[in-house]
Amino acid sequence: MKNKIQQLRKAHKVTQQELADALCVTRQTIISLENGRYNASLTLAHKAAQFFGMTIEELFIFENDENI
Repeated sequence: MKNKIQQLRKAHKVTQQELADALCVTRQTIISLENGRYNASLTLAHKAAQFFGMTIEELFIFENDENI
């Protein structure tokens, strides 16, 4: 699942560590999210969307998935 986390984080001048602290995760989790190696849980997606003042749908780009 793609997302706009890195783009928004940089636009808001927030470091990976600051975002990790705000979302109660590790910096490695933020790196993995930004690189598309990790899909956020619903709870984490909600926290991230709230942090950036947007909806989950605006922050995450759901690609067609045949398993849904």
